[in-house]
Amino acid sequence: MSTFQELGIPADLVQGLEELGIVMPTEIQRQAIPFLMQDGGDLVARAQTGTGKTAAFGLPLLTKVDPKSPHIQGLVVAPTRELAKQIGKHLFRYTKHAAKTFVEVVSGGDKMDRQIAALQRPTQIVVATPGRLVELVKLKALSLDAVKHLVLDEADEMLGMGFKKELEQIIALTAGRRSTWLFSATFPESIRQLVKVCMRAEPHTLTIDRGHVVNRDIDHRFAVRPRDEKTDFIADYLDRHDDERGLVFCRTKAGAITLGKQLAKLGHQVDVLQGDLTQPERDKVMRSFKKGRIRVLVATDVAARGIDVDGLAFVIHHQPPDQLEYYTHRSGRTARAGKKGVSITLIEPRERAKIQRIGEELGVGFSEMR
Repeated sequence: MSTFQELGIPADLVQGLEELGIVMPTEIQRQAIPFLMQDGGDLVARAQTGTGKTAAFGLPLLTKVDPKSPHIQGLVVAPTRELAKQIGKHLFRYTKHAAKTFVEVVSGGDKMDRQIAALQRPTQIVVATPGRLVELVKLKALSLDAVKHLVLDEADEMLGMGFKKELEQIIALTAGRRSTWLFSATFPESIRQLVKVCMRAEPHTLTIDRGHVVNRDIDHRFAVRPRDEKTDFIADYLDRHDDERGLVFCRTKAGAITLGKQLAKLGHQVDVLQGDLTQPERDKVMRSFKKGRIRVLVATDVAARGIDVDGLAFVIHHQPPDQLEYYTHRSGRTARAGKKGVSITLIEPRERAKIQRIGEELGVGFSEMR
């Protein structure tokens, strides 16, 4: 198994990784980094959240920008404010012992005047959400003329959220770039069309097969419970693990709100993250969760995009997800930075075949909780 240094990452960046507890590369990092470090041409990668995508594109990007130049040379576009901030934070941490590279995050939901003021400073990399980036360009608050490398992270999510027009504008505004690196969990026809638009030649492609997607530090379990007994099961688990923090996923907003109220009535420190929250409301919930005032967060799949909270011991799936990718998105929130974690899926008696299929397709073994 290769180390980061063997993949071509400079020693000063490797030192920053080691202090973060990141020692051995993941599969996406082993496949992407050598190509991006040596060739740096166009790349299309199929990989889910939790596979280590940020380091896979972030480390090569940091080596390719000139810290002495005041211009924006690297641009990372992500679907949500939370994911953009998470990427920006990781890029900053990687460079603790390297030449200072300035990274600025611009996203919807934050005050634009502060972002405009921050962009007056020399900035080498910008991490942005599509809508806010286009707004700032129109206001001439930043220029993308010097961008050499464009990264589109979770491209399928951006198209699903209606950012097709903005992405096309960003691609046109960075026409002088040397390379485009696109990461997507799924490859519907809309993504294939986007690849044709943003790639100049045949891109280097890679796919992280499902056997490498799920973190091996996660203990996968399931419990068979009728629907009306699931809340009691979760409450009992929380009582027995009262020193641990985690996430509970529901398929729908209504289901998340109902479960949150039920757990709160039973005395648990819980809040709900769902799509109808305003940005200030969402920020308030996330601050409370990160600071430990909330022990358990009940969330829907879409609302949980970009959540980056350390030390989560468990993920509970109130229902098995409809899409296989959602299982990896959900379970990947635990067992981070070399720690262990548990992922528990609650199924009804008729859903045994579904949990067996998830295990077979992802190459993980589920143990039953009795």
